[in-house]
Amino acid sequence: MTLDVPYRSIPDMFFKRIAKTPDREAFAHPAADDSGPVWLTWSQVGDRAKAFAAGLRGLGISSEDRVAIVAGTRLEWVLADLGIMCAGGATTTVYPTTEPEDAAFIVADSGSKVVVAENPMQAGKLADATLPALTHVILIDGEADPAAPFPQLTMAEVEKRGREALAAEPDLIDKVVAEIGPDHLATLIYTSGTTGRPKGVELLHGGWCWEGIAQGQNNLLIADDLQYLWLPLSHSFGKTLICGVIHVGLRTYVDGRVDKLVEMLGVVRPTLMCGAPRVFEKVYNKAVTTARDGGGAKAKIFSWAVRTGLEKVALEQAGKPVPGGLKFRYGLAEKLVFSKLQARLGGRIRVLVSGAAPLSKDIGEFFAAANLPISEGYGLTETSAGNFVNRPGKLRIGTVGQALGDLECRIDPDGEILVRGKPVMRGYHNLPDETAAAFTEDGFFRTGDIGELDADGYLKITDRKKDLVKTSGGKYIAPSHIEGMFKAVCPYTSQAVVIGQARNYCTMLVTLDPDAITGWAAGGPLAGKSYAEIVASPEAQAMVEGYVKELNGKLNRWETIKKVTILPRDLTIEDGEITPSLKIKRRSVETNFGAEIERMYEGSLAEI
Repeated sequence: MTLDVPYRSIPDMFFKRIAKTPDREAFAHPAADDSGPVWLTWSQVGDRAKAFAAGLRGLGISSEDRVAIVAGTRLEWVLADLGIMCAGGATTTVYPTTEPEDAAFIVADSGSKVVVAENPMQAGKLADATLPALTHVILIDGEADPAAPFPQLTMAEVEKRGREALAAEPDLIDKVVAEIGPDHLATLIYTSGTTGRPKGVELLHGGWCWEGIAQGQNNLLIADDLQYLWLPLSHSFGKTLICGVIHVGLRTYVDGRVDKLVEMLGVVRPTLMCGAPRVFEKVYNKAVTTARDGGGAKAKIFSWAVRTGLEKVALEQAGKPVPGGLKFRYGLAEKLVFSKLQARLGGRIRVLVSGAAPLSKDIGEFFAAANLPISEGYGLTETSAGNFVNRPGKLRIGTVGQALGDLECRIDPDGEILVRGKPVMRGYHNLPDETAAAFTEDGFFRTGDIGELDADGYLKITDRKKDLVKTSGGKYIAPSHIEGMFKAVCPYTSQAVVIGQARNYCTMLVTLDPDAITGWAAGGPLAGKSYAEIVASPEAQAMVEGYVKELNGKLNRWETIKKVTILPRDLTIEDGEITPSLKIKRRSVETNFGAEIERMYEGSLAEI
């Protein structure tokens, strides 16, 4: 059945939302003292976005002209993005962690005429770049520098100019929006990429509007929800959520300060939160290590509660009834243990959604056991992020759910997932050959992921096509699957990278979570030691090797990890080892830690 899209563009959808619920709370930002959200109504958001749009028109922005945003997740990011599109332009997204060279490349390759920078530091990334198309830099925070290499204005100044233009011509932006159609460029998002230069993905208004409507189906987003949005808005996952928010009209608190997440969850008390698996892994690690460190009765009660919850989840997943005795035991487990974990997330969560990277099945089962089921989803930048997701109440753990809307999906003979539909990109910016190679002859996009579709349409991702490892013995290994299993087994893990391509056995690089491992070391001979000293200790090595043995008991013989190295630091975006969406860049990791890898393959093979 075809999904009906009654909007011409995101601004059309936005204006219809304002008309429908002008006085309803829309977006909020944190109060200066973090006492709670400060809300703007849909009418107030509309006024600011239109003023910014009119100000951009005064700077020469017109149909499909690119305006880049280099900023973290905050309310002004949303206002700028909406203003850019209401001006007829297209938003180029740049992660605030992007290094100057790559930031300059994205601004230059996109042909962005204006850059909206969070502050002078972000603007400074472009100071030495050759950017012939760039005419202005707009600062969200800070004062304009008259000596800057590109003319600078503040966001407040642009909005002021826009309000003056609207006073003289009230229907200025209405006329612009009326000309924007579904096939116009809305967003240019550069894939962070696990290899090579980032590619600009051209995403259209029609696809984003489709995303908004698809998210409003099957109780994924509902009007009464309160969302905590901390995800990078430079990423397609964050962008697609904004489209869902506009269509459905739910309230959304916007705060990208990850270090404040736990604190503010208790203040905001959301019903909906989306995140990358790493966030859920950290919550899991904290819960497990706190219980273990407590020892005695506390640890025993926690383990009993988890076993009880998992027993209940197993029956539910198998479609079997939960006996009365188990229901009673589960109620006690929730009261004694799980209610505390629920409270850490604000106490009102209706839906958690995980995306951007694979979620371990074991961690999915743990959260379901705690009555905090995670609806894992799947999509790519090239397909507007939202393609498959588990619906609330219809969770199938270990899968990424069923297709949204009328998206078509098929599995190629080699196992690759192919998709076709409205949210798929127009193409890669200025890369016609790569665009052609990304599609089949009948228009299906090649995702590069390997997966399986079951009889009910639930999709299971088994690995990245290009990340499959073939050992020297000819056996294929799925690294991300093994890495996810290890993260669930060892609650002290931050990152794990399996090595094995063209090798005669598999090894693994591991980094440990600083908070978790410091807690593990407390009260013992390593108490007070630095992170580097703790992870280099024989005690830490023995602890990790014990968990590797546990992992190996769950693997096929050819998949087992024979040696493991604990790295002296975590993987970082700055060192090129992970992407801003927290995907591992395997090639970079193997290059940066080449010496450590080679040591695991020297001499005779010592079984762990």
